[in-house]
Amino acid sequence: MAGSSTLLIPLVAGIIGLGVVAQLAAARLRIPSIIFYLLVGVIIGQPGLGIIGSGTFGGALSAIVGLAVAIIVFEGAYHLRFERIREAPAATFRLVTLGAAIALIGTAVAVKFAFSEPAVSWNLAFLIGALLVATGPTVITPILNVVPVRDRVATALETEGIVNDVTAAIIAVVVFETVNPAANSQGLVRAFAFRLGTGLLVGLIVAGLLYYLLQYIDLSPSDAPRNARLLTLAGALVAYAAANTIATEAGVAAAATAGVALGNIDHPYEEDIEEFKGDITLLVLSFVFIALAAQLSLDALIDVGLAGIVVVAAVALLIRPLLVFVSMTGDRFTRAEKLFVSFVGPRGIIPASVATLFAVELNTVAEERRAEAAELTGAEADALLQQAQLLGTQAEILLGTVFLVIFVTALLEGGLARTIAEKLNVIPMRVIIVGGGKVGRALAERLEDRGENIVIIEQDESIVERARNEGYAVEIGDGTDTDVLRSAGAENAKTVVAATGDDDANLLVSQLASSKFGVERIIARANNPNNVEAFEDLGVRTISSAMATAWAIDNQIERPAIAHWMTDVGRSGDVQEVEVKNEELIGKSVREIGPMLPDACLIALVSGKDYEDAQVPTADYVLQEGDMVTLLGRRESVRDGMKLVGDG
Repeated sequence: MAGSSTLLIPLVAGIIGLGVVAQLAAARLRIPSIIFYLLVGVIIGQPGLGIIGSGTFGGALSAIVGLAVAIIVFEGAYHLRFERIREAPAATFRLVTLGAAIALIGTAVAVKFAFSEPAVSWNLAFLIGALLVATGPTVITPILNVVPVRDRVATALETEGIVNDVTAAIIAVVVFETVNPAANSQGLVRAFAFRLGTGLLVGLIVAGLLYYLLQYIDLSPSDAPRNARLLTLAGALVAYAAANTIATEAGVAAAATAGVALGNIDHPYEEDIEEFKGDITLLVLSFVFIALAAQLSLDALIDVGLAGIVVVAAVALLIRPLLVFVSMTGDRFTRAEKLFVSFVGPRGIIPASVATLFAVELNTVAEERRAEAAELTGAEADALLQQAQLLGTQAEILLGTVFLVIFVTALLEGGLARTIAEKLNVIPMRVIIVGGGKVGRALAERLEDRGENIVIIEQDESIVERARNEGYAVEIGDGTDTDVLRSAGAENAKTVVAATGDDDANLLVSQLASSKFGVERIIARANNPNNVEAFEDLGVRTISSAMATAWAIDNQIERPAIAHWMTDVGRSGDVQEVEVKNEELIGKSVREIGPMLPDACLIALVSGKDYEDAQVPTADYVLQEGDMVTLLGRRESVRDGMKLVGDG
């Protein structure tokens, strides 16, 4: 059996290796890695292969899964920033409260009426409903990595996943006590509040301790970043273990709380911790998903049959859209964005791990009842055998239904997410920068900070590696190749910047972007000032490196204050152009619009779309539809002003 000690080490190593291969395949095909994890797990878990089975890890599976979940949840919560939640606070709050309630009740009703078996009581239906509330960062983040939607959409999905992971786990544990005859049931509300409160308290304490150690303690001058990473990893595990010791599944809340709290406080070595945590999470995620999927036999999926398919359809096609449209009511999100969020609701690690552990516990109790029945006769023995059979059936339905939903939503919603996003046009128009050198990366940094969807095209492997290490999406290849431009998304690009050190290449890129892809705005870098006229004769907006440097020096001499402020644009201040689309502003004068703008935000220029008639408007200037307005001011004020002028 694969569970023997001599085979356990190579088995674990093999699972991790398969997980890495699955991750590479997912990155290559640009689909969520969970799809490959589940497929690999089911394949190696089939009884005929004898690779892995229910007894492979003995009683250690629960502990392994628990610690892995702690790392995964902490890492996802660590990346959740409060300032991003402000993109859509009301909708996000409704998603994790009203939306979660709709998911819980709706799924429970679907389960109860889809299964005609007496084994499916309302308690079991609500248990499955509680588990399927969770989406989670383990499935949402990979989708957002390949579908770069607007910040408000990404934030709503990420926040929903992280918060619902916590609430789903706790609610499921509380409801499970009403299903498991071996559990000590107590008041549901009281049990939920106790677990959640324990998790919040322990998480805040651990986050506070980590912050103090990172901020004020010398972690070793020789290798402080490494020690900071290890300290944070230990903190995530300690938070989970401490809270779980006090109350079952409170550890999930503790890990999430510690991650959110620490991630939103400025502290040393933040970038090192983020990178390290991401790598560790990928390893444990691949191992846990494959190991859990291997516990599931295909028979369990087949046994739920038509009833399971009905539940999947109800969850994905009815309940999910309902909760999204109710939660995202209002005009903050477009109809297309609501449809996209409705489609993206795959289930992740929490329902998979908790359902597996619950099923194992129910089967364990069933075996105990059978053992007791063997020592008795008559009605008592029959009653125990009936209870054992009931528990076994409930375990099969629980595991089969939950994993069927995970499989179908991960395969369809994860695999088709990008296609759906493109059909709905919810991916922001791209800015393609051809040339990943110092100029290209500096431009990418400024544009990405302003929320643009950036793709760099570069063929030098060392520059590609550097740009990717800095977090940019990079398409490897020659930017003068039509296929490379198409692969980078030129057909959906609003701007192409030719920023290489070769003027001939920049000119060819500009011509291709215009003739082949009809890009709205093309800007080229002219390294030789003598080439500027040739570029502009072809209708290409051109920036001369020499002239740009001269302008910058002139600004430092004649206008040092504004030169310094412009250099710092994107950090404290900002200057942005936006097209007037808000019907409430059209036909109003600048004098009337001024009080409507956020504080510290001014209208600096107004022009038509051709930019030829740009002017500093008087107070009596009346805005017309299609005018381009240049807003100047503090960073956040300008961003809010853009939403007002552009009508969200």
